[in-house]
Amino acid sequence: MDGTVLVADDDRTIRTVLTQALTRAGCRVHATSSLTTLMRWVGEGKGDVVISDVVMPDGNGLEMLPKIAQDRPGLPVIVISAQNTIMTAIQAEEAEAYDYLPKPFDLPDLMKRTARALEASRRRPAPRAEPQADDERPEELPLVGRTPAMQGLYRLVARVMNTDLSVLICGESGTGKSLIARAIHDFSDRRTLPFVTVAPADLQDLEGPARVMARAKGGTIVFDEVTDLDSEAQARVVRMMDAPGDHTPRFMATSRHAPDAVARDGTLRDDLFYRLGGATVEVPSLRERVDDIPLLAEHFLARAEREGQPARWLSDEAVDLMRAYSWPGNVRQLENAVRRLGLTAHAEQIRRGEVETILGGQPAAEPVLGQAGEAENLSASVARHLRRYFDLHGNMLPPAGLYGRILREVELPLIEIALDATGGNQAKCAELLGINRNTLRKKINDLDIRVTRRRKLM
Repeated sequence: MDGTVLVADDDRTIRTVLTQALTRAGCRVHATSSLTTLMRWVGEGKGDVVISDVVMPDGNGLEMLPKIAQDRPGLPVIVISAQNTIMTAIQAEEAEAYDYLPKPFDLPDLMKRTARALEASRRRPAPRAEPQADDERPEELPLVGRTPAMQGLYRLVARVMNTDLSVLICGESGTGKSLIARAIHDFSDRRTLPFVTVAPADLQDLEGPARVMARAKGGTIVFDEVTDLDSEAQARVVRMMDAPGDHTPRFMATSRHAPDAVARDGTLRDDLFYRLGGATVEVPSLRERVDDIPLLAEHFLARAEREGQPARWLSDEAVDLMRAYSWPGNVRQLENAVRRLGLTAHAEQIRRGEVETILGGQPAAEPVLGQAGEAENLSASVARHLRRYFDLHGNMLPPAGLYGRILREVELPLIEIALDATGGNQAKCAELLGINRNTLRKKINDLDIRVTRRRKLM
């Protein structure tokens, strides 16, 4: 890399790490803990790329972006922030930051993005639009989560928000697909226009599409669980999208089936699938973002308190139990359970036993649906996981060594479960897996698997 990078962060360790890494890569680096100093450097014409934190002792990095754009059009700014919420991603997108990464960030990934930013700074800057006003936006954000899976979702939502692309939102029941659709609308240029959710009953007759379009008035139309529409209704949707009239709305749809499943099993007409697939948003299940469970529970308890219920909080043991539960109903099931705990708990602190009582009456976990009514096979599950993993890296490739990392992730639980099933008997486990006993021993050592011998009751 060749160029000068301006780094602004109040964390000395981050400044040191970035300075060393960028210098080794061939860059010249100016680092500061002050936004005032950063803006002085920008005004003096220094720097080809800026890497800036959001919360600084003397201001907010996001609020400086319009000033940087005015003083130095085309200067790429990479925003890094520990305030990793959807609002941060949206604000960074609207302020036209070159890129946004939540903390903690992957250093090789940031280096690749910086290299791309340096290359972009050598090209002619594109014209910048005026930032959107923040009026008439919801005060409370509908999405809660700080895990990498949610960060990738936030970035994708921010990118598609102010485009006219149709959006297909896929995810299990209870993951918040409707909230995603609503957030895309509420933070877009169409937020002052109607938001219309369409159910199968709205399209039963020939006049249904016309009534829906009249209600939308150029706003947003969402087809809720689009695969529940019969073929005739789906054909009406296709015609509606092809001839929207004078006030073209934005079209979105939700589906509890994975995108590859609806394309494969015929639950969605091909012509409708292609029209809705301008952008695909896959919402992670709660099992895929376990670290968000304490944050979500705290959010729901705080909301209940604002509504007049007694103040409650979860004990560490209660949180551990909730993290270990499978949550087949996802966030919706978690919210209902937490609200019930808030009402029935005997003291301000919710104990593990009270959580056990609530979860004991919850439904058991069921397989993730791929094809309608059919358990999703392992290959499809792995494919969904890998697609989301690649999406989290945006336009960049993941760090090298992906093959080994994925095999290790699959091997570890496979061997652990097989050992448990055979009572820790390595000979039986090797026979069950169909591998040599010495190979099994080596894998146990390499993967640092603890083997406990016990008598297996069959």
